[in-house]
Amino acid sequence: METPSMHPAESSSSPLSSLSRRAVLLAAVALAAGCTQLPRQQVFHDQPVRVMTSGGFAEAHQRLAPEFTRATGYMVETALGSSMGSSPTSIPNRLEKGEIADVVILARSSLDQLATQGYVKPGTQIDLVRSAIGLSVKKGAPVPDISTEEKFKQVLLSAKSIAYSASASGTYFETEMLRKLGIHDQIMPKSRKIVTERVGTIVARGEAEIGLQQVSELLPIQGTSFAGKIPESMQQYTFFSAGIAKTSTNPQGLESLLKFYTSPEARKTIEETGLEPVTASR
Repeated sequence: METPSMHPAESSSSPLSSLSRRAVLLAAVALAAGCTQLPRQQVFHDQPVRVMTSGGFAEAHQRLAPEFTRATGYMVETALGSSMGSSPTSIPNRLEKGEIADVVILARSSLDQLATQGYVKPGTQIDLVRSAIGLSVKKGAPVPDISTEEKFKQVLLSAKSIAYSASASGTYFETEMLRKLGIHDQIMPKSRKIVTERVGTIVARGEAEIGLQQVSELLPIQGTSFAGKIPESMQQYTFFSAGIAKTSTNPQGLESLLKFYTSPEARKTIEETGLEPVTASR
């Protein structure tokens, strides 16, 4: 999934203007979180926490960020992009172009590669969640039974068109999964790799009969029905992990954010987005 670039940090010409703007922002955060009252003595931090995250953790992040701001007074600026690929807004390309971030959240293999390349500080990587691959169809269409490997295989063979992700799950789909099932040559000609948006969006528009992607990226898409996770024998879990960007300028803020995102308080929100929290780094 790709979206526009990170929102620029707010600026002001006077302390009073800055405080007023932050008060308005905090009020919006509180309303989004369902709060009717604000703390009387909210402490605002001058510097936001800049987060780059791929689609697998995007929904969880977008739900957690307002809670984090309300709890800590740190505003969050977000840039979204894929874990890999040549798109101009993929996270590797964003960092290569010099975009600034404090925290980078994406598939662990891609995060480790960024650490090797010097964009993420080596040794700072921590696993946040585990994500499974799922399947969705257009809302109103029959929801296929993919409860067994054979049934899943037949669904793929019967589908007139298939959309799959350009990130980790899609790479696995085109290089390993279909070969394990013995249907690579039959399936690839009718399959389309989705680079610039979420797979579910393509399915919702009727441009693909079925779509495969991380569960957390399929669930939020309106106009689709979620068929479930693919069978365990075909499943590949992706760990989405956080690392400290080399460009980070807010160590206190990022430390607070990572502590909050790995806290018991964040667990329910994470699980609601189709992810499984993890507590130990790999």
